[in-house]
Amino acid sequence: MRLSALRLRVPDPGGLAGFYRDKLGMRVKRQGANWRVGYGGQDADLLLMPKGQAYCHDRGQRFWKIGLTLPDVDLAAAQLRDCGVAVTAPQQFLDIGYMCHLSDPNGFVIELLQHDFQGNRPDGAADPAAPFAMARLGQITLRTGDIAAEQEICDALGMKCLSIQDVAPHGFDLHFFAFSDDTPPDPDLWAVGNREWVWKRPYTTLEVQHVPGMTPVPVPDYRGIEVEGLPSPLVDAAGDPILPA
Repeated sequence: MRLSALRLRVPDPGGLAGFYRDKLGMRVKRQGANWRVGYGGQDADLLLMPKGQAYCHDRGQRFWKIGLTLPDVDLAAAQLRDCGVAVTAPQQFLDIGYMCHLSDPNGFVIELLQHDFQGNRPDGAADPAAPFAMARLGQITLRTGDIAAEQEICDALGMKCLSIQDVAPHGFDLHFFAFSDDTPPDPDLWAVGNREWVWKRPYTTLEVQHVPGMTPVPVPDYRGIEVEGLPSPLVDAAGDPILPA
Protein backbone atom coordinates (compact mmCIF):
# COMPACT_ATOMS: atom_id res chain seq x y z
CA MET A 1 0.00 0.00 0.00
CA ARG A 2 1.01 3.61 -0.38
CA LEU A 3 0.08 6.89 1.26
CA SER A 4 -1.16 8.57 -1.89
CA ALA A 5 -2.99 11.82 -1.06
CA LEU A 6 -3.93 14.38 1.54
CA ARG A 7 -7.44 15.79 1.07
CA LEU A 8 -8.07 19.47 1.83
CA ARG A 9 -11.14 21.61 1.15
CA VAL A 10 -10.34 25.12 -0.09
CA PRO A 11 -12.36 28.05 -1.49
CA ASP A 12 -10.60 28.03 -4.90
CA PRO A 13 -9.00 24.69 -5.78
CA GLY A 14 -7.85 25.82 -9.22
CA GLY A 15 -6.26 29.00 -7.94
CA LEU A 16 -4.48 27.20 -5.12
CA ALA A 17 -3.29 24.51 -7.54
CA GLY A 18 -1.65 27.32 -9.51
CA PHE A 19 0.34 28.35 -6.43
CA TYR A 20 1.65 24.83 -5.91
CA ARG A 21 2.56 24.59 -9.60
CA ASP A 22 4.12 28.02 -10.06
CA LYS A 23 5.85 28.47 -6.68
CA LEU A 24 6.64 24.91 -5.54
CA GLY A 25 7.11 23.14 -8.86
CA MET A 26 4.29 20.60 -8.53
CA ARG A 27 2.34 19.06 -11.39
CA VAL A 28 -1.38 19.75 -11.50
CA LYS A 29 -4.31 17.77 -12.84
CA ARG A 30 -7.99 18.65 -12.75
CA GLN A 31 -10.36 15.89 -11.58
CA GLY A 32 -13.91 17.19 -11.91
CA ALA A 33 -14.37 19.87 -9.25
CA ASN A 34 -11.10 18.84 -7.57
CA TRP A 35 -7.47 19.52 -8.42
CA ARG A 36 -4.68 17.04 -7.73
CA VAL A 37 -1.20 18.47 -7.28
CA GLY A 38 2.07 16.69 -6.56
CA TYR A 39 5.56 15.78 -7.71
CA GLY A 40 4.67 12.61 -9.58
CA GLY A 41 6.83 10.15 -7.66
CA GLN A 42 6.17 7.63 -4.89
CA ASP A 43 5.14 10.44 -2.54
CA ALA A 44 1.58 11.59 -1.88
CA ASP A 45 -0.36 14.27 -3.74
CA LEU A 46 -2.59 17.00 -2.40
CA LEU A 47 -6.22 16.67 -3.46
CA LEU A 48 -7.70 20.17 -3.35
CA MET A 49 -11.47 20.03 -2.99
CA PRO A 50 -14.06 22.86 -3.21
CA LYS A 51 -16.34 24.38 -0.55
CA GLY A 52 -13.60 25.07 1.97
CA GLN A 53 -13.02 28.15 4.09
CA ALA A 54 -10.01 30.36 4.62
CA TYR A 55 -7.86 28.39 7.05
CA CYS A 56 -6.38 29.80 10.26
CA HIS A 57 -3.64 27.68 11.80
CA ASP A 58 -3.85 26.93 15.51
CA ARG A 59 -1.44 24.77 17.52
CA GLY A 60 -4.33 22.95 19.13
CA GLN A 61 -5.67 21.55 15.86
CA ARG A 62 -5.54 17.94 14.69
CA PHE A 63 -4.07 18.82 11.27
CA TRP A 64 -0.77 20.67 11.39
CA LYS A 65 1.11 20.90 8.08
CA ILE A 66 2.71 19.29 5.09
CA GLY A 67 6.46 18.92 4.86
CA LEU A 68 8.35 19.14 1.58
CA THR A 69 11.73 17.43 1.67
CA LEU A 70 14.41 18.66 -0.72
CA PRO A 71 18.19 18.89 -1.05
CA ASP A 72 18.81 22.63 -0.55
CA VAL A 73 16.45 24.69 1.62
CA ASP A 74 18.47 27.90 1.20
CA LEU A 75 18.04 27.86 -2.60
CA ALA A 76 14.32 27.06 -2.29
CA ALA A 77 13.70 29.83 0.26
CA ALA A 78 15.59 32.38 -1.85
CA GLN A 79 13.58 31.51 -4.95
CA LEU A 80 10.29 31.81 -3.06
CA ARG A 81 11.27 35.22 -1.70
CA ASP A 82 12.20 36.34 -5.20
CA CYS A 83 8.64 35.35 -6.21
CA GLY A 84 7.12 37.41 -3.40
CA VAL A 85 6.36 34.51 -1.04
CA ALA A 86 7.05 35.14 2.66
CA VAL A 87 9.35 32.46 4.13
CA THR A 88 10.95 32.21 7.57
CA ALA A 89 14.74 32.19 7.77
CA PRO A 90 16.16 28.67 7.34
CA GLN A 91 17.68 27.29 10.51
CA GLN A 92 18.72 24.07 12.18
CA PHE A 93 15.92 23.12 14.59
CA LEU A 94 17.54 21.22 17.46
CA ASP A 95 18.77 17.84 16.19
CA ILE A 96 15.66 17.41 14.01
CA GLY A 97 16.48 19.13 10.73
CA TYR A 98 17.41 22.23 8.75
CA MET A 99 14.14 23.89 7.79
CA CYS A 100 11.99 26.93 7.14
CA HIS A 101 8.24 27.59 6.94
CA LEU A 102 5.68 29.37 4.82
CA SER A 103 1.92 29.32 4.28
CA ASP A 104 0.02 28.79 1.06
CA PRO A 105 -2.56 31.41 -0.02
CA ASN A 106 -5.28 29.55 1.90
CA GLY A 107 -3.28 29.62 5.15
CA PHE A 108 -2.11 25.98 5.24
CA VAL A 109 1.37 25.65 6.74
CA ILE A 110 4.20 24.25 4.62
CA GLU A 111 7.56 23.17 6.01
CA LEU A 112 10.62 22.96 3.78
CA LEU A 113 12.93 20.33 5.29
CA GLN A 114 16.43 19.73 3.96
CA HIS A 115 17.73 16.22 3.34
CA ASP A 116 20.85 17.04 5.37
CA PHE A 117 21.45 18.89 8.63
CA GLN A 118 22.99 22.35 8.55
CA GLY A 119 26.64 21.99 7.59
CA ASN A 120 26.17 18.48 6.13
CA ARG A 121 24.71 19.46 2.75
CA PRO A 122 27.00 18.36 -0.10
CA ASP A 123 28.16 20.92 -2.64
CA GLY A 124 25.91 21.10 -5.67
CA ALA A 125 23.07 19.25 -3.95
CA ALA A 126 20.45 21.07 -6.05
CA ASP A 127 20.24 23.00 -9.30
CA PRO A 128 20.11 26.73 -8.43
CA ALA A 129 17.73 27.24 -11.36
CA ALA A 130 15.35 24.48 -10.18
CA PRO A 131 15.55 24.03 -6.38
CA PHE A 132 12.26 22.05 -6.28
CA ALA A 133 13.25 19.59 -9.01
CA MET A 134 14.06 16.87 -6.45
CA ALA A 135 11.39 17.83 -3.91
CA ARG A 136 8.91 15.35 -2.45
CA LEU A 137 5.88 15.67 -0.20
CA GLY A 138 7.79 14.13 2.68
CA GLN A 139 5.36 14.46 5.59
CA ILE A 140 1.69 14.84 6.39
CA THR A 141 1.61 15.97 10.01
CA LEU A 142 -1.18 15.38 12.52
CA ARG A 143 -1.37 16.01 16.27
CA THR A 144 -2.47 13.64 19.00
CA GLY A 145 -2.63 13.31 22.76
CA ASP A 146 -2.78 9.50 22.54
CA ILE A 147 0.13 8.02 20.64
CA ALA A 148 -0.87 4.47 21.56
CA ALA A 149 -4.14 4.87 19.64
CA GLU A 150 -2.27 6.27 16.64
CA GLN A 151 0.22 3.38 16.77
CA GLU A 152 -2.66 0.88 16.84
CA ILE A 153 -4.21 2.36 13.69
CA CYS A 154 -0.85 2.46 11.88
CA ASP A 155 -0.14 -1.15 12.87
CA ALA A 156 -3.55 -2.21 11.56
CA LEU A 157 -2.82 -0.50 8.24
CA GLY A 158 0.56 -2.19 7.96
CA MET A 159 2.60 1.00 8.43
CA LYS A 160 6.06 0.84 9.97
CA CYS A 161 7.55 3.33 12.43
CA LEU A 162 10.81 4.67 10.95
CA SER A 163 11.78 7.25 13.55
CA ILE A 164 10.80 8.68 16.94
CA GLN A 165 12.15 12.11 17.82
CA ASP A 166 12.20 13.73 21.24
CA VAL A 167 11.46 17.47 21.19
CA ALA A 168 11.34 17.86 24.96
CA PRO A 169 12.12 21.63 24.98
CA HIS A 170 8.80 22.15 23.19
CA GLY A 171 6.77 19.54 25.08
CA PHE A 172 6.21 16.94 22.37
CA ASP A 173 7.70 14.01 20.49
CA LEU A 174 7.40 13.07 16.83
CA HIS A 175 6.58 9.65 15.36
CA PHE A 176 7.06 8.88 11.66
CA PHE A 177 5.09 6.04 10.03
CA ALA A 178 5.31 4.79 6.45
CA PHE A 179 4.19 2.03 4.12
CA SER A 180 7.72 0.71 3.69
CA ASP A 181 9.98 -2.27 4.30
CA ASP A 182 12.99 0.05 4.69
CA THR A 183 15.15 -0.48 7.76
CA PRO A 184 16.59 2.61 9.47
CA PRO A 185 20.40 2.68 9.75
CA ASP A 186 20.20 2.54 13.56
CA PRO A 187 17.78 0.01 15.11
CA ASP A 188 17.15 2.50 17.93
CA LEU A 189 14.22 4.50 16.51
CA TRP A 190 15.09 7.42 18.81
CA ALA A 191 18.58 7.71 17.31
CA VAL A 192 19.55 11.07 15.79
CA GLY A 193 21.47 9.18 13.11
CA ASN A 194 18.22 8.02 11.49
CA ARG A 195 16.84 11.49 10.87
CA GLU A 196 18.66 12.63 7.76
CA TRP A 197 18.00 9.15 6.36
CA VAL A 198 14.25 9.65 6.91
CA TRP A 199 14.32 13.05 5.18
CA LYS A 200 15.77 11.36 2.08
CA ARG A 201 12.97 8.77 1.70
CA PRO A 202 11.21 9.09 -1.69
CA TYR A 203 7.76 8.39 -0.21
CA THR A 204 5.50 10.28 2.20
CA THR A 205 5.55 9.56 5.92
CA LEU A 206 2.71 10.18 8.32
CA GLU A 207 4.22 12.38 11.03
CA VAL A 208 2.35 12.37 14.33
CA GLN A 209 3.16 15.10 16.82
CA HIS A 210 2.43 13.65 20.26
CA VAL A 211 1.57 16.19 22.94
CA PRO A 212 0.70 14.08 26.01
CA GLY A 213 -2.81 14.66 27.25
CA MET A 214 -3.96 17.09 24.56
CA THR A 215 -7.29 16.72 22.76
CA PRO A 216 -6.74 18.14 19.28
CA VAL A 217 -9.47 20.29 17.76
CA PRO A 218 -10.87 18.94 14.47
CA VAL A 219 -10.13 20.89 11.28
CA PRO A 220 -13.28 20.78 9.10
CA ASP A 221 -11.34 21.38 5.87
CA TYR A 222 -8.95 18.51 6.57
CA ARG A 223 -10.74 15.62 4.86
CA GLY A 224 -8.34 12.81 5.67
CA ILE A 225 -5.84 10.81 3.67
CA GLU A 226 -5.99 8.43 0.73
CA VAL A 227 -4.19 5.09 0.77
CA GLU A 228 -3.51 3.22 -2.45
CA GLY A 229 -4.38 -0.45 -2.00
CA LEU A 230 -6.77 0.09 0.92
CA PRO A 231 -9.78 -2.19 0.31
CA SER A 232 -12.41 -0.13 2.16
CA PRO A 233 -12.74 3.18 4.04
CA LEU A 234 -11.62 3.46 7.66
CA VAL A 235 -11.34 6.17 10.26
CA ASP A 236 -8.21 7.09 12.18
CA ALA A 237 -7.77 7.50 15.93
CA ALA A 238 -9.45 10.94 15.82
CA GLY A 239 -12.34 9.84 13.61
CA ASP A 240 -10.97 11.39 10.39
CA PRO A 241 -11.33 9.39 7.17
CA ILE A 242 -8.75 7.04 5.68
CA LEU A 243 -9.96 6.40 2.14
CA PRO A 244 -9.04 4.08 -0.73
CA ALA A 245 -7.21 5.97 -3.49
